[in-house]
Amino acid sequence: MIKVFDGAMGTMLQEAGLKPGQCPEKMNLDNPDAITAIHRLYVEKGAQILETNTFGANRIKLAHYGLADQVEALCYGAVQAARKACGPNTEIAGSVGSTGKLIAPLGDLTFDDAVDVFKEQIGALDRAGVDYIIIETIIDIQEMRAALLAAKEVSNKPVICQLTFGSDGRTVTGTDPQTAAILLEAMGADVIGANCSLGPAQLLPIVEILAKSTSKPISIQANAGMPVLIDGKTVFPMKAQEFADWAPKLVAAGATYIGGCCGTTPEHIEAVHRALAGISIATRPSTVASSYTALTSRSRTVFLGPAFAPVMIGERINPTGRKVLAAEIKEGSWKMVKKEALGQVSAGADILDVNMGVPSINQSEAMDKAITELSMLVDVPLAIDTTDVKALEAGLKAYPGRALINSVSAEPERMEEFLPLAKKYGAAILCLPIAPGGLPEKATERVEVAQQIVDAAYKVGLRPQDLLLDPLVLTIATGANAGRETLETLRLFRKHFGFPTVMGLSNISFGLPRRNLLNATFCALALEAGLDAPIMNPFDSALRDAVDAAKVLLGHDQQGQAFSIRYSNYTEPAKGTTTAQVQQNNSTSLNQEAVEEGDLLAQIRKTVIGGEKESIIPLIQEALRQGIEPVELTEKGLTDAMTEIGEAYGSGRCFLPQVMLAAETMRAAFQTLKKELPAQSMTSKGKVLMATVKGDVHDLGKNIVSALLENNGFTVIDLGKDVPAEKVVAEAKAHEVDIVGLCALMTTTLPEIDVTIAALKAEGLPTITMVGGAVVTDEYAQEAGADGYAPDAVSAVKLAERLMKTKV
Repeated sequence: MIKVFDGAMGTMLQEAGLKPGQCPEKMNLDNPDAITAIHRLYVEKGAQILETNTFGANRIKLAHYGLADQVEALCYGAVQAARKACGPNTEIAGSVGSTGKLIAPLGDLTFDDAVDVFKEQIGALDRAGVDYIIIETIIDIQEMRAALLAAKEVSNKPVICQLTFGSDGRTVTGTDPQTAAILLEAMGADVIGANCSLGPAQLLPIVEILAKSTSKPISIQANAGMPVLIDGKTVFPMKAQEFADWAPKLVAAGATYIGGCCGTTPEHIEAVHRALAGISIATRPSTVASSYTALTSRSRTVFLGPAFAPVMIGERINPTGRKVLAAEIKEGSWKMVKKEALGQVSAGADILDVNMGVPSINQSEAMDKAITELSMLVDVPLAIDTTDVKALEAGLKAYPGRALINSVSAEPERMEEFLPLAKKYGAAILCLPIAPGGLPEKATERVEVAQQIVDAAYKVGLRPQDLLLDPLVLTIATGANAGRETLETLRLFRKHFGFPTVMGLSNISFGLPRRNLLNATFCALALEAGLDAPIMNPFDSALRDAVDAAKVLLGHDQQGQAFSIRYSNYTEPAKGTTTAQVQQNNSTSLNQEAVEEGDLLAQIRKTVIGGEKESIIPLIQEALRQGIEPVELTEKGLTDAMTEIGEAYGSGRCFLPQVMLAAETMRAAFQTLKKELPAQSMTSKGKVLMATVKGDVHDLGKNIVSALLENNGFTVIDLGKDVPAEKVVAEAKAHEVDIVGLCALMTTTLPEIDVTIAALKAEGLPTITMVGGAVVTDEYAQEAGADGYAPDAVSAVKLAERLMKTKV
């Protein structure tokens, strides 16, 4: 049945006596009757599920009010206040919001610390007696992963996961609804949805995507439109009936739980309740994206299996037999790992295998670092390749997506250790037909061994779409039937299981000449026999060509359209040309600039865009040695690179993690310039004072803007959160700033933007103002008298640069 949530709490709390700057959750103890009265209003208007007044009741946010040790008491008080308002059929959802911090490497909060923070709050809500846990208004999938893991560890109540999407259909850190749904369903979310930021019209397409992506119920809690400023007050323009008119459309699109977020009142919920009377749950698609095997990064999904074209898994981030790579990993250098990742993606790899198997190192630390770095650098899914269970869990924690575990055999200890981790973290797992006695020779025996792993996987709660199979291949030089048995295993795997198949190719040719010819031929045979994802060297042109040709011949590339595009400019390599040169000459990648040898400025641009922090320093040093002027280096190397990545961000070709990594690389370049040229201090682009306005304790977006401004050459004075207008004025005057950047994320604190801008103007300071935040709009900014509005962090940097040009 369809269930109706309540509406907004913030504005109702203000009417009940909450003062600007006070802790909303403190009212659970100080004035619980007022909280109960608000809940009762919603129940009387038709709400069937009440959300507790605990959105910010985690110790990180409560610390701002000196209440970090009151999590248990505040959560208990909130549930008790809600329970008193309940009717016989009313349920309670324990509200869990963001910590207000980004998880490393985007921020300074560790993943383990985030899980602990959420465990404390969710555990308290569970003990207080809620019926659901609702994790909401989350802008980063990694924080949602931490909260969901925490919920599953300390509670057995149904968990509702609601992300906040922007007008581009993605979260702030780049996750789309399909990717989120596939990952969260795999991790055990019970309901998946969206809330805040947008109105019902903008959230309707999100519901439609979710309905095609997950079999789980969908929850939607929209804002009452976008806020406007009327007579100095923040107003959400969408009236109750207009808001309610969208409710049947949201249900028809697939939503099951409907409620309201910012700007919605008991009247809005009453209208929604009436609008949904007699309406039944819509019929959902019989087959959704999450029913197929898929891997995800933070921002991209890759499907595998018979219904999809073969995908390439890049094998080159593996130190086995590679002394230079092994030495770098042992030294803690990630320069070569990053170059291999970028190169393989440019060459067409759809997934990257990551192996840190270097003797005498801490593989857990190495895997954690590698996965962390690569998840910022590339947008393709990763496979965690290890036999070390501690390294596996370190990689799974660090990865903001659905990884492939490579791999598990039928050895009891390996299954006992690896399969539960796959279930816990929502990973897919590659099954190897290796029994305690080794790899069976015959294909039928390999099927029997694989069945043992599949049975064990089902026992721990894994699903068919979580499993992939590897037939394994031995070298043809030691066994004449090695290739034939592997191909037969592929056919039997397809017949008996139907799961996607993955296989490394290089073993088949070991010890023989013309290995690339044997590998490519074997790859073509294997693809016809049922191989879905070869693990291969994407720089091997013969192998890559075999995969592309097979896609055409097996009907995955209709009429050879993709093949024609890729090879339309193909030129036959000259005799003696290396595979790396072939890859570069025939690359069709949009984000890898072809760089002529000796063109240092182009190399610098490419390095900044790629986010290769370790590689930028020697390039800057070499450019200075060659006599390139600092101004030319800054403008044609660094600034042009950030302009290009800004354009890529604006067009949806890259996302916030890649932008931040590029900005950090640019900062390393600036620092190198300052160190190499101490007599020529680098000129700041301008001095910017940043602050979240009075009464608002949410500074996540402001912190991202501050970091990007600083990394792009601005001097930033960050006053933090909950900053009164008089302090902004005093600090702006003391530091003689060029720009004042103001942020508000709460509808109740929006008017403080007006107050602060008015105070700056009254003081006659020659400063420019720019504003932003989740609830701020361009129209609102203009009415408040701001000089500019930035909808996101990248736009804020462009805006600051543009505003500085107007400053006399």
